[in-house]
Amino acid sequence: MIVIKCGGSVLHELSPSFFTSVKQLRESGLDVVIVHGGGPDIGHLLQALNIPSEFVNGLRKTTKDVLDVVEMVLNGKVNKTLVSLLQTNGIRAVGLSGVDDRLLQAKPLDVQTLGYVGEVVHVHTKMLHMLLRHGYVPVIAPIGVDERGQTYNINADTAASAIAQALSADKLVFVTDVAGILKNGEVVKEATAQTVDAMMADGTISGGMIPKVKAALHALHSVEEVAIVSGKASFYKEGTWHGTMMKKEVYV
Repeated sequence: MIVIKCGGSVLHELSPSFFTSVKQLRESGLDVVIVHGGGPDIGHLLQALNIPSEFVNGLRKTTKDVLDVVEMVLNGKVNKTLVSLLQTNGIRAVGLSGVDDRLLQAKPLDVQTLGYVGEVVHVHTKMLHMLLRHGYVPVIAPIGVDERGQTYNINADTAASAIAQALSADKLVFVTDVAGILKNGEVVKEATAQTVDAMMADGTISGGMIPKVKAALHALHSVEEVAIVSGKASFYKEGTWHGTMMKKEVYV
C-alpha cells in the first residue's frame, strides 16, 4: 500500500515519467492512493475574485467565502484534472473528496483563528478498500466533513498522513518539484531525523524544502517509511525508488 501526496506547486509540472512510475507501482501489485493539494490554484482564484486571504502559522485562514473557493478548486478543477491525466496515461482512477462517504471525518482546528480549517479525527476506509479491490487508484481532495455536514479545509500533508495511517500504508510518498533532499548537488538517498536537523541547522535544507521535510518526519509517526521524490522525473522503476527515503526505525 502506497499513499502518494502531490503538492499543489508540482501538479501542473507532473512529467510523463511520473505517471509511468505510478503505473509501474500498480503493475507490480501495489495498491496506490493519491492525495493532492492545490494551494497555487486556490490563491489565483481568490485573487481573481478579490476575496481576501491570509496564512496563519502556515495554514490558510478559511472564511466561508474562502471555503467555497477551496472546495471549487480542490473538488473540481484540480481533482478532475489529475484523474484525467492518470486515465490518459493508462491508469484507472476515481476522484473523491473527504466528504464522499464521510471519508475524512473532521473537526475544526481553531475556529476563532483559522475559521473553517479542520483536522482529521477519523478516516472511513471502506470505500477506498472497495475501489482498490476493483483496480482503481483513488484520488482524494483534502476536504473534511463533520457530523452536521459542515465541510472543512484540511492541510493536504495532514490528510495524506491520516489516510496512510488508517490504511496501514507501507510508504507515504511526498511528490515535490525537487528530486529529494539535496546536499552538494546530490540527492541524499537516506536520512534520519538527526541528519535532517543537522542539514537544516547548517543551511543545506532551506526555504521551501523545510516544511516538506518537517511534514515527512512528522508522518513517520504514522507510517514505517516516508519518501520525498520529484514529480518531474521517474521516482520508481523496476523495484527501485529514486529520491530521499526516511525509515521509522531511525526516527527516535
